[in-house]
Amino acid sequence: MTIHAQDTLPEGGKARRVYLLLRDDISNGRYSEGDFLPGENRLAETLNVSRITVRRALEALAADGWIEKKTGAGSVVLSQTGRDGKIYANFATLIPQLVEFDRKTTARLLSFSYGAASKSVANALGLGQGARIQTAVRVRLSDGEPFSYLTTHVPEDIARNYDEADLATQPLFRLLERSGVQVEGADQSVTATLAGPEVAEALDVSVGSPLLWLERVVRDSNGRGVEHLSALYRPDRFRLEMSMTRIGAGESRHWEPVIGARET
Repeated sequence: MTIHAQDTLPEGGKARRVYLLLRDDISNGRYSEGDFLPGENRLAETLNVSRITVRRALEALAADGWIEKKTGAGSVVLSQTGRDGKIYANFATLIPQLVEFDRKTTARLLSFSYGAASKSVANALGLGQGARIQTAVRVRLSDGEPFSYLTTHVPEDIARNYDEADLATQPLFRLLERSGVQVEGADQSVTATLAGPEVAEALDVSVGSPLLWLERVVRDSNGRGVEHLSALYRPDRFRLEMSMTRIGAGESRHWEPVIGARET
């Protein structure tokens, strides 16, 4: 996940909306490194805006390092690697946090589908090109108020062990365990982002509102990626907490973070 110190939102509501839509498409892997975005005319037609509006959005994306505008060729998506800050969680501590979340909150399933994994998701899970995954989008609520927008990707052979009704009523990690998956660990990255139109509507916030963005890859006892999570949180209703544990001995003794999270 890329950390951008500051997003360069273009002037004008329509240009800002196009910027956020394209940025989210890149973040979610619809367009991967080296892919070309559709041309300005096609984007203008698809998004029902003027070409000038599209151009403003593309210029802002270029300024923020999401794309590079190549004269006569179009806009190519840039690599986002090497600029992320990963926090490695103690999964034994993280699982109780997830159990507590599921006990105190409810989830609403927005979509459930199967399809080919994007390049970024396939790489994160260690899948081959064209591998199929199950994708689900859920909104988690506390006291009826939305606080997180969750997109999960699970390899098809695992996901076939549960159905849409299961995911609408049970936590995903429990369904993974029921499928025979022995969860061993996870790595995750945390940064900030801005709410695009679809996410803003689901979380009941304004387009462009700041959100906490957590991306997690869960692995089984063999090191296989079994779940990719992209979670967007309202910062007014969610807080990520971290304690530090001193481990090791001698010169190898060091601090290691253990993450907890709670709604606020």
